[in-house]
Amino acid sequence: GIFLSQRKYTLDLLTETGMLGCKPADTPLEPNTHLKGQEGDPVDKGSYQKLVGRLIYLSHTRPDITFAVSMVSQYMHDPHSTHLEAVYRILKYLKSAPGRGILFSKHGHKRVDCFTDADWAGCPNDRRSTSGYCTFVGGNLISWRSKKQSVVARSSAEAEFRAMAHGICELLWVRGLLQDLGLPTDPPMRLYCDNKSAISIVHNHVQHDRTKHIEIDRHFIKEKMEAGVICIPFVQSGSQLAGIFTKGLGFKIFSPIVSKLGMSNIYA
Repeated sequence: GIFLSQRKYTLDLLTETGMLGCKPADTPLEPNTHLKGQEGDPVDKGSYQKLVGRLIYLSHTRPDITFAVSMVSQYMHDPHSTHLEAVYRILKYLKSAPGRGILFSKHGHKRVDCFTDADWAGCPNDRRSTSGYCTFVGGNLISWRSKKQSVVARSSAEAEFRAMAHGICELLWVRGLLQDLGLPTDPPMRLYCDNKSAISIVHNHVQHDRTKHIEIDRHFIKEKMEAGVICIPFVQSGSQLAGIFTKGLGFKIFSPIVSKLGMSNIYA
């Protein structure tokens, strides 16, 4: 297969920050970590922005640090010591496997799959939820995202529903790209969700008052499902690969997900 890795870039980053000899960490974030604004002492803004910017570039081949980098990048305008400690935690994690990258190989099918997840009201500052998704083509990870939602969700189902809408937009973009390249796929595209309430809303033909605020997303998802473009199977939370993009996980959960994303550490 094809292996994408930024091992030299990672080692150079660790050397320049003096973290090459640090004790490695098992995960890029402590489980259930939630950063708050203006905690601790102020730190140099320019140095913080430069360091986080380099981590953003590294996350292009390291989906395992995407959520952690997304979290620390929210405080680039006013960084404090607690935010810098979270950045150093990411560097300690990189020390554990600097050569880790994404392996693209043949899996014997041409399915297009997407996993979506949301962490309801995860941000302690504004109580907005975080959406995350990852997309696979032929069993290989090709795109992923972790982003705070633009509005406050009033329920976990609403947060998951908005994440599903973002995932479907990504699936449609991927399908259009593959069609332009002349590459056939195995229909329908599958969108995996671990929230039964959100899936029930899609299949329910009756509009209720409690779903009016997500009516546009509901009709958008329902239209694509009835057209046979997508199907929405339920997945257990333990098998939800997008969970790595919405919250800090413990090593016992984090490590298997990283492996299922197709990430490996070919170079030590």
